[in-house]
Amino acid sequence: MARVILFNKPMGVLSQFTDARSPSPRPTLSAFGLPAGVYAAGRLDRDSEGLLALTDDGRLQARIASPRAKTRKTYLVQVEGAPSDTDLAPLREGVTLNDGPARALSARVVDPPDLWPRDPPVRLRKSVPDTWIELVLDEGRNRQVRRMTAAAGFPTLRLVRWRIGDWSLDGLAPGAWRDA
Repeated sequence: MARVILFNKPMGVLSQFTDARSPSPRPTLSAFGLPAGVYAAGRLDRDSEGLLALTDDGRLQARIASPRAKTRKTYLVQVEGAPSDTDLAPLREGVTLNDGPARALSARVVDPPDLWPRDPPVRLRKSVPDTWIELVLDEGRNRQVRRMTAAAGFPTLRLVRWRIGDWSLDGLAPGAWRDA
């Protein structure tokens, strides 16, 4: 039976176990006491936080990460500005990115979530409002959420992946993990 680990990746951590960059390597998954033999199924960029699934099953890993599998991923995104539902329509209808069109299955404004403090904190400007939105995607291209919100005119300030399929981040502190 495949083992699946749910991990709350903190900001600034790479979604891999080693960093070939030298002379100053960046923090990796190896610092969190994760079980041996599991590997990340997909990625979260270094500037993003939240749910990362790891498994010891190569087929499951590929299925979670593959855009063809259409695994739904839910993101909580703090954006610069105050978008209305109408302003978010381009995300649902599709925006054109440099690597092709991208469309959210859903995009809606949500109340600010009760999240842990981010380190370092998001730099907010008193003269520019910020808003939280929830995006649901069924693919995961490189920095896709950030590129989509920017294309819609609302740059991402903070990005937290909350859900992958039926797995959620509920009750999992940053840097903590549990078996699925």
